[in-house]
Amino acid sequence: MLERSRPTMSNSSGGSMDKKALTERDICTKYITPALAQAGWDTFTQVLEEFPLTKGRIIVRGRQHTRAQNKRADYVLFYKPNIPLAVIEAKDNNHSLGDGMQQGLGYAELLQVPFVFSSNGDGFLFHNGIAADGCIEAELSLTEFPEPEKLWRMWCEHKGITPAQENVIVQDYYSDGGNKTPRYYQLLAINKTLEAIAQGKTRILLVMATGTGKTFTAFQIIWRLWKSKTKKRILFLADRNILVDQTMTNDFKPFGSAMTKIQKRQANKSYEIYLSLYQAVTGTEEEKNIYKQFSPDFFDLIVVDECHRGSAAEDSNWRQILEYFSGATQIGLTATPKETKDVSNIDYFGEPIYTYSLRQGIDDGFLAPYKVVRIDLDKDLTGWRPEKGMLDKYGNEIEDRIYNQKDFDKKLVLDERTRLVAAKISEFLKKTNRFDKTIVFCEDIDHAERMRQALCNENADLVAQNAKYVMRITGDNEEGKLELDNFIFPEAKYPVIATTSKLMSTGVDAQTCKLIVLDQRIQSMTEFKQIIGRGTRINEDYDKFYFTIMDFKKATELFADPHFDGEPVVIYTPKPGETMVPPEEGQEAADGGSAAGDEASAVGIGSDQSVPKYYVANVPVSVVAERVQYYDANGKLVTESLKDYTRKTVTREYSSLDDFLKKWTTAEKKRAVIEELAAEGVFFDALADEIGKDFDPFDMLCHVAWDRPPLTRRERAENVKKQDYFAKYGAQAQRVLAALLDKYADEGIASIEETQILTINPFTEFGTPMEIIKMFGNAEQYHQAVSELEQAIYAA
Repeated sequence: MLERSRPTMSNSSGGSMDKKALTERDICTKYITPALAQAGWDTFTQVLEEFPLTKGRIIVRGRQHTRAQNKRADYVLFYKPNIPLAVIEAKDNNHSLGDGMQQGLGYAELLQVPFVFSSNGDGFLFHNGIAADGCIEAELSLTEFPEPEKLWRMWCEHKGITPAQENVIVQDYYSDGGNKTPRYYQLLAINKTLEAIAQGKTRILLVMATGTGKTFTAFQIIWRLWKSKTKKRILFLADRNILVDQTMTNDFKPFGSAMTKIQKRQANKSYEIYLSLYQAVTGTEEEKNIYKQFSPDFFDLIVVDECHRGSAAEDSNWRQILEYFSGATQIGLTATPKETKDVSNIDYFGEPIYTYSLRQGIDDGFLAPYKVVRIDLDKDLTGWRPEKGMLDKYGNEIEDRIYNQKDFDKKLVLDERTRLVAAKISEFLKKTNRFDKTIVFCEDIDHAERMRQALCNENADLVAQNAKYVMRITGDNEEGKLELDNFIFPEAKYPVIATTSKLMSTGVDAQTCKLIVLDQRIQSMTEFKQIIGRGTRINEDYDKFYFTIMDFKKATELFADPHFDGEPVVIYTPKPGETMVPPEEGQEAADGGSAAGDEASAVGIGSDQSVPKYYVANVPVSVVAERVQYYDANGKLVTESLKDYTRKTVTREYSSLDDFLKKWTTAEKKRAVIEELAAEGVFFDALADEIGKDFDPFDMLCHVAWDRPPLTRRERAENVKKQDYFAKYGAQAQRVLAALLDKYADEGIASIEETQILTINPFTEFGTPMEIIKMFGNAEQYHQAVSELEQAIYAA
């Protein structure tokens, strides 16, 4: 039977306190946390309060951005560090016992835990998602909260985890004592992998979108298996040298002297953790297959990073390594599990044990959303045919046929097309920020070099200041490759623009990349996702909250593919003469396309190396169309104007003008209403640009949502003065209120709601903040006077 607490409680001075007057935080501190401690939960290691789950999706409108509300559980209970078991959602005592249950169930779904508790301080409503007896929910008193071991045993029994398997699962994570802890989805990926291995699974696939921390997740998996001695010798394989080096110096650094990198085709068998470029251990000749210097049972665990890049193919070098060490547990990490329609790494590793998609990452606010600027060129759409017997600029006779987008820059080069693409890229940067890191994906190395030249000419002023402003970073160019680290290093100013083909399509952690240009036909969804992933990382220190994709080859038509899992917030196709920067409101919807490039193509050679590449000068190329679309906070397509979008957002929150007026009038601080709507995607700064800078948010909303004629802040202030509103106050208080009214007229309502305003001119002329407040009697009477002033301001 539920034990009901008395409605009052004693305080330290011997008096009593009304329980219903306590805040939610007080209920947690005085009732819930003590109940957990009494049940045997360690409040330092097992009980985490206000546990962050998501960061809140970044909502983009025009060049403005804001974050939606983040998700944060009042309590998450852990059996061991980073092994979550239960969620508790607390409410104040004016709510019923179960009022927090549905909210708690949502958090539990994210964490994939079966136990949820709701409490108002009187007791607990317990939701047992794995109840065997059919009794899913029951009320518990404050003294009946279950102990950690009881919930853990129930969970293990449900999942079929034996006591012998627990040693693997409950091994502590690595912690450097800092604040870096796994995010909720990383916890799930790590724990699900450990559980699968403990239960005997030997082939595991983890799918995590680019930028969500695959390497950190892999490190924690390996650390726990290594520390528990479940796996003693471990091989980590990657396909890019920079990936191996970054991994050793960053995430894997705690392995210290137990770790080595296989290089110079030598196998030292005295280490426990091995990192290798797969090319370093394989070769066409038998003696070059360094991995065969190890016995087939040498490694207990092999982790393949970016496993989409070759391990799927049966005849690939990676597949040979995996099959040679077939007795080892093998984990594949990828952002894109399927390679082709016929061959996928799912065939080898099995279905993913856990997937965290690009869409989820953007929705949770861990990945940057993006806009798309689509540019259609006339020759790409209509094609171009040479005159009979026409020679290119090097004297080669051009084959007489129609050349179109599939051919350009692979079989035939139109110099004017290259120049126009470079001009459009430069135009965009000039209207945003010319030092935003930019990657231009080209068809091949030859195309990347010509694009570098064209961009240098379009940005001659900045190139004159530093020749590294534009650089080609391709596999064949040592000077460019040496600058790759500088390109991805946030604090390095140069290079700014990198032209590439394949080298930067994967594994390049370009945190500050704000513009990705696609002048490469892309038909592979795997490649498309990898390229998009170059921009999805957020870096708040460098104002990187979203990025832009500029598409010249209809590659972004792949957004329409059902296998794509993260739509853009904007798709913009400017018309000739229009700005390259997406405006504050959407235009028409976009449609869709495909294709692929090849960095292996040599300079001057197309995809068919027996056919020369033709170079044609003086053929005019022009822009046909450029288009825009927005996606709202819920990922739904928005094609209306900023005003229409605002109207829908506001009327969704408030059913009528009266409903809005009631909320506005009764709000203790108007700023709170403004911030709530901003979190839903209403951009007041952008609205002010469109409607007028002199209008209050209140007037902008009433005008846009309910077509009420707006008044400027100055007009509202003058109306208050006409009412002889100040007469009931003393002379000194009148001066203060008049100054507050002037501040409102100049700066808006938010500026007068905080008492800090009394510390600046002209208020300092009236006295100290305490002296000013005493002019009204006390602090409560001062705030009452400000509240009445606000009512007078909005009376019209």
